[in-house]
Amino acid sequence: MSSTSSREVVRSLTVGGRTLRASVRRGTDDDVPPLLLMNGIGASLEVLQPFVDALDPRRTVIRFDVPGVGGSPRPVVPYVLSTLSPVVAGLLSRLGYEQPVDVLGLSWGGGLAQHFAVQHRRRCRRLVLAATATGSIMVPAHPRVLARMLTPRRHRDPDYARRIAGDIYGGTMRTEPERAAAVLHSHTRVGPKRGYYYQLASSTGWSSLPFLRLIRQPTLVIAGDDDPIIPVVNARVMARLIPRAQLHVYDGGHIALITEAGELAPVVEQFLDG
Repeated sequence: MSSTSSREVVRSLTVGGRTLRASVRRGTDDDVPPLLLMNGIGASLEVLQPFVDALDPRRTVIRFDVPGVGGSPRPVVPYVLSTLSPVVAGLLSRLGYEQPVDVLGLSWGGGLAQHFAVQHRRRCRRLVLAATATGSIMVPAHPRVLARMLTPRRHRDPDYARRIAGDIYGGTMRTEPERAAAVLHSHTRVGPKRGYYYQLASSTGWSSLPFLRLIRQPTLVIAGDDDPIIPVVNARVMARLIPRAQLHVYDGGHIALITEAGELAPVVEQFLDG
């Protein structure tokens, strides 16, 4: 067990045969529902630190590394979203959170969040889907962008991350690509390459389109108007098909939730408090 701040504890727990590294930042108000964050592909929980820092300290925030990413050991066998979702539910129980939590999924984590909201409806109070889509059936990114997502190189090579940041992340990364490199490399932990490929394969052929109408929680869909990875039209489709969804389109790109956390955290908090 290790502590990253006076209110944040990081430890590893084994649930359903899988060991996950998890972080809990204890909030100052136990009446505020905890917020569970689900990260993007290849990114350890540290990448989300700017967003966590921008959230009100009264809110408990829970993060974790998926198997084979960051500080979570490589899985013995592959997984898919539908089998990882129960592991996350078990992680919450092991951490002592049996009450409903709010869930935010960023990019790849948005797919897992959609599964969690349906598979564990009673554990999810409100849902935030950020810079994400419906999987294999969606309006796709340009093939050049997709090709660069097939490798974890951007998480391992700061110079490469800087060179491609504008093309794949869009938004302010087009003019300030060094910020993307800083976000991906300043504090993040890099897991084995195979962990990245396991995570990538876990959603291959998957689509949430058949069950979007089963998501009954109040849902906030947030998307950037300059996101090369997830074109904004996907967010509009999701917001239309999820029964209790609202859409917020911001000026920016794919990782604005992190690079412009000070602007987007209040949007998320207003929704969660609503």
